[in-house]
Amino acid sequence: MKIIIHGGFFSESQTNHEIKQAKQQALKDIVQAGYRYLQNHTALQTAVYTVCLLEDCELFNAGTGSQIQSDGKIRLSASLMDGKTQKFSGVINIEDVKNPICIADKLMAYDDRVLSGKGAKEFATNNGVAYYNPETPQRRHEYEKKLSDSIRLGTVGCVALDVYGNLAAATSTGGKGFEIPGRVSDSATTAGNYANTYAGISCTGVGEDIVSGSVASKIVTRITDGMAISAATEKTLNELKPFDGFAGVIGISADGKIYHADTHPYMVWALHDGDVEVFE
Repeated sequence: MKIIIHGGFFSESQTNHEIKQAKQQALKDIVQAGYRYLQNHTALQTAVYTVCLLEDCELFNAGTGSQIQSDGKIRLSASLMDGKTQKFSGVINIEDVKNPICIADKLMAYDDRVLSGKGAKEFATNNGVAYYNPETPQRRHEYEKKLSDSIRLGTVGCVALDVYGNLAAATSTGGKGFEIPGRVSDSATTAGNYANTYAGISCTGVGEDIVSGSVASKIVTRITDGMAISAATEKTLNELKPFDGFAGVIGISADGKIYHADTHPYMVWALHDGDVEVFE
């Protein structure tokens, strides 16, 4: 049983020691909670549970504390993929919910498993999800001052390998901040979140770059074809260099190898494979 999570890219972690310590502690606590949960739950259940914890932590740009778009509204995206069944589900630009990953989880039982905008919100309401405003005073302050380029290169994600050998990946984002309403990130696509029986991958960074590189699905395909997770990840990230692609990756392969990498400093992460490791 193994689990790895990420909290996106945070440039202030290099300069603000207090924030860095807060994120290290938060990721440590969450990965430990996720690992405990994994003892008695599947990889899929654990991925959802753990990303919910990340969405609920205001330090990260997903769920509560998400970025505000250019029209003053918060729109959230999230996706989930079960490596065993090869089912993918997600919501794109959903408003007024607390945990978009939970909506993605509910959609797993339906034929139409990726919903956007108004349709996603109506589905949530019809399934008993209460109204929730994910805005925080800090995000409103940033929005009003148009500080769109300092700390927002981030999503949250989780990849889990359960006791049965099954893999799952879950990813959630509040967007990049100040984007054009309707913009679609990578987080609710197979470019940013992908799993099969060979590996699971969750991405963070600039969504357009990740989509252009088909990062998550390409890494998993290469692992399926026989490459090691480290080689598959590095080859895929190297292919982003011609356009200076900005991406970070966490993943687990079916043989239990855990790997994380980024193209720019630096992604924050934590893992638990019996022992806890956290970014430094």
